[in-house]
Order: sequence, then structure tokens, then C-alpha cells
Amino acid sequence: MIKKTLYFGNPTYLSLRNSQLIIKLPEVEKNDTFSDTFKNESEVSRPIEDIGVVVLDHKQITITSGVLEALLENNCAVITCDSKSMPIGLMLPLYGNTTQNERFRKQIDASVPLKKQLWQQTIQAKINNQATVLHYCTNEEVKCMRIWASDVRSGDPENLEARAAAYYWKNLFQDIPDFTRDREGVYPNNLLNYGYAILRAVVARGLVTSGLLPTLGIHHHNRYNAYCLADDIMEPYRPYVDELVFSIIQKHKTPIELTKELKSQLLSIPILDVQIGGKRSPLMIAVGQTTASLFKCFNGELRRVAYPER
Repeated sequence: MIKKTLYFGNPTYLSLRNSQLIIKLPEVEKNDTFSDTFKNESEVSRPIEDIGVVVLDHKQITITSGVLEALLENNCAVITCDSKSMPIGLMLPLYGNTTQNERFRKQIDASVPLKKQLWQQTIQAKINNQATVLHYCTNEEVKCMRIWASDVRSGDPENLEARAAAYYWKNLFQDIPDFTRDREGVYPNNLLNYGYAILRAVVARGLVTSGLLPTLGIHHHNRYNAYCLADDIMEPYRPYVDELVFSIIQKHKTPIELTKELKSQLLSIPILDVQIGGKRSPLMIAVGQTTASLFKCFNGELRRVAYPER
């Protein structure tokens, strides 16, 4: 079942009743200009088990401890945003699988050669997906990217990921002078940042559900990063976000702010249509297949991670 993504960008009171998320809008309840019928309709409920991601984007949101407990028990990712409405925090359940301890040990005991091979597969999938998106969006020549993807060796010692990225970003947003991919950079980096944050939460949730530690990466090892493995595994999925952002800016030829309308479009990332294992699937479901196959690689059952093909 496809889990829903809920976004809250106004003052809201979130509570729990009969395993249902109860959503109240205090501004409506206190406003005497609204009819009693409208006020009654301002309270809605959603089944907790249907929710996969919750985004909290307002300082006057009140959420009860019972809601947080219920969301986490159902493997929901809870994202909090800063004063600029950019995701700043991510809350995940401490456990998401019945054989958690065993799976942690398999992940921790993974050999260096295995992790290098997994990183090789990850970068090959990422570059190939970037090439497909670049050709689809701009009709740019991508033969060089296909060659770089096939040339990636175990651990990517030549850092072909960076070479491909430089070519990719140079050509994807050609209409934006001197564009560079930089977290603090100019538009549309703000859209990319938001999209990647949503994607990261979906991947981290998938890892926890598969009984893996999002902190312990196969390549990323930043001591200050609590989601190294999520950052590793999301790499082949990034081009799907890039394509969505490209389609957005084609409709808005001038730089635009990250409005609620645009956030709504970016919040569709978990349900983007992707192809994995020769079948079409929503991105969130595909991520679950990817993380499940990753554990099987750690466990010696598989030799390849199931990544999407754009």
C-alpha cells in the first residue's frame, strides 16, 4: 500500500483518537465569522497506518506525544522545518524490523570489498539515471556518461561520480547562467534541497523498515552525519527529483520562491512513477525493494542491490 505524505504549513493541533490522527485548525475554531458547520468540518481524521511521511512546517503546530508514538510505531518519518521552511530535522523509529539485532550485526560485519562493490553498483545506477534524465530533458549527448558508468570500478577510485556530476549539472540547467549545484547556491538549488530532503526521509524510513542502521554508510562516513547510509542509497533516486525540478522551472522561466504550491508538487516525490525490476512502481515502494535487497546483500543472499532504472 502506498503511504500518504501529510504537510502542515499553518497553525494546527494534532492529536490521537481511536488510532486516528485528529487534525484541528485553531484559527478556524476561534474565528466567529465562520459558520458552525464549517467549524465542524475543520476537524478531520486520518488513519495512522496510512501515513508514511509527515512534514511540520509552522512554529504554531502542536503535536501530542501520543501522535508521535503512534506515527513512529507505524514506521512513519516525521520532518520538521526551520524558519525558512526548509527541512531541518528528521525523526524515525528506533526499530522497524522483528530481527533488528541480527540485521544490525550483518550490516556492521560487512566486509570492505563488499561495501566497495555496493558503492560501485550505486554509482553506476546513479550515472545511468542521470544520463537518461539529461537526454530526456535537454536532448543532450550522453554517450560519455554511459561510458563513465560502465567504467566505474569497485569503490569508484577514479571518482567518476564527480566527473559525471560536473557534466550533468553543466548541461541540465543550461538556461540558468553559471549554475552550479551548491546547497547554499542560487535558484533552483532551493527546490533541489527541498526535494532531496523529502527523498532522504523516504530512504531513511525504508532502511529502518528493513532493519538497517541509516547511520552506518557503505561510502559516506561523515562523523557528524546521522544518515550516511540514507545518503548512499538515495543517490540513484536523485535524478527523479532533478527531473521533477526541471519540469517545474520550465513552467516558471524566472526564479521563484519555494511556495506552498511548489512544496505540494515536491511532496509528490514518494509517489513518483519509477521502474525497478522491470516493473513500474511508486518511488516509496521501490525504495522498500532497494533497502530489502541491500540487507540481502549484507546477508549473502544477493550480490546486487535492486535500484530503479530511469
